[in-house]
Amino acid sequence: MADAVHHDLVVRARRALVDGAWREASVAVRDGRVVAVGGLTDQVDATVDVTLPDDQVLLPGVVDSHVHVNEPGRTEWEGFATATRAAAAGGVTTIVDMPLNSIPPTTTVDALEQKRAAAGPQSVVDVGFWGGAIPANLGTGDLRALHEAGVFGFKAFLSPSGADEFPHLSTEQLHQAMAELAVFDGLLIVHAEDPEGLDAAAASPTEAPELPAGGAAYDAFVRSRPDVVERTAIEHVVDALRATGGRAHVLHLSSATALDTIRAAKAEGLRLTVETCPHYLTFDAEHIGDGATQFKCCPPIRGEANRELLWQALVDGTIDVVASDHSPSTRELKFAGGPDAAHGDFDVAWGGISGLELSFRAVWTGARQRGIPLETVVGWMSRGTAALVGLPAKGRISVGADADLVAFAPETPVTIDVDDLSHRNPVTAYDDARLFGEVAATWVGGRLAGPSAPPARLLVRPDTGVAS
Repeated sequence: MADAVHHDLVVRARRALVDGAWREASVAVRDGRVVAVGGLTDQVDATVDVTLPDDQVLLPGVVDSHVHVNEPGRTEWEGFATATRAAAAGGVTTIVDMPLNSIPPTTTVDALEQKRAAAGPQSVVDVGFWGGAIPANLGTGDLRALHEAGVFGFKAFLSPSGADEFPHLSTEQLHQAMAELAVFDGLLIVHAEDPEGLDAAAASPTEAPELPAGGAAYDAFVRSRPDVVERTAIEHVVDALRATGGRAHVLHLSSATALDTIRAAKAEGLRLTVETCPHYLTFDAEHIGDGATQFKCCPPIRGEANRELLWQALVDGTIDVVASDHSPSTRELKFAGGPDAAHGDFDVAWGGISGLELSFRAVWTGARQRGIPLETVVGWMSRGTAALVGLPAKGRISVGADADLVAFAPETPVTIDVDDLSHRNPVTAYDDARLFGEVAATWVGGRLAGPSAPPARLLVRPDTGVAS
């Protein structure tokens, strides 16, 4: 790669994942893009010339399409400064922010602009935004306006979200939203739990004599959100796809009992994609203790056999991608109702896993244990998620792509200490977990990410341009 042109950066690695294949490479960057890929020792004129040690590989940055940043309105839960620093520390170079739990939620263009104003000066990784579909903005023109303003799609809940300002859609409203989005081919991303099934489970006795009283028992919490709740809601999504010809993405699949429904919908040619999350692939119900509300999320972490079926569905392509669903809160909310600061009540504690910084390493650790190669994990969490949101310049190392690069030591073991993590509040289900992989450096648009880096970009769909 002899080239007289001056470059901003060249990164050399004995193992670089270039266009999805491993090779020795030097990756040259100018103006935020990869402009050349050559041999390991090619002469390149660059301001910064980095050679990775042999225990590190060069990967495209992770694209995390499911992150709750919570700013403005609930910045004490997280915020763009801390969330994006955590992302960079975990090899995540792009996040797409969910429309809740911020106040206001991103259900109007004005609310989107408030999000952008908050994110712009603080973010050290690239940030895009989902819009929200709620009963109040159906049929008002707000969905099309948000689409034209560049959101990547629209989130809807089919059961109560836990945030009063973001109510859920009924089955009829689900059809209405999908029909409205189909006019401009917008993507509906769905929290799929059926409220009638939740009500039925709540009306059934879940306590047993051997279980702790109140909401301390994890087993009772799982039984309050049974598999049928997810399966029924996904069936409603499939029905709406069939009726409207639209596009839908099922978020955070936890129940393997829905896999046959998903496979049948895909075989039918319906435009359905599905994600699962690192916590569903890492943990299992059998090893979650009573009062351990750091593991509470909705839908819940289920049993070990269920977890293995999710892994199989990833490998066979039934599940398309993996995203963190980073949903943080304060420690007080996460352990609410418990007898002390480290134990909560599953009935009242906030539901969500803080895992943005650890998501890639957690999935790689599980994949490594199962003989699944690193490049496959990158496909799920980088190339696949970039394709989901429609960012063709991300999720790959190739000429013309964004220079979002990660130096990663895949065989380095790390024991997680929550106090060492970058997200705002010191609580996570991964505390004391032993994971493999260390992120040695993260470049966003060719610039080393970190507190002293200039702000990264605010992203919109490529057909609407890029705002900064």
